[in-house]
Amino acid sequence: QVQLVESGGGLVQAGGSLRVSCAASGSIFRIYPMGWYRQASGKQRELVATITSDGSTNYADSVKGRFTISRVNGKNTVYLQMNSLKPEDTAVYYCNLVNTTVGRTYWGQGTQVTVSS
Repeated sequence: QVQLVESGGGLVQAGGSLRVSCAASGSIFRIYPMGWYRQASGKQRELVATITSDGSTNYADSVKGRFTISRVNGKNTVYLQMNSLKPEDTAVYYCNLVNTTVGRTYWGQGTQVTVSS
């Protein structure tokens, strides 16, 4: 069983920076892709960024150039560095892990990020 625990959310002013982290339990972390998603109030959950086991990344157009996803396999942790934050980045941020072997996706409980104008 994989457990994902996010941390690092909070309140920040527009233009500021924040880093959220996701710690995973279990030994499968290093071999599967991870991702960050977000869900704003009243909206559907949307992709923010993904990273493969070998470090290849993909970003939503809305965050390209501002957000950076990274992972440290030795710490079973994936990070999302968020710079130049905008009020529209306000959302609950979730990390996920995709076990492509069995076709199962695991989600964390989410961490709130609020950007004030």
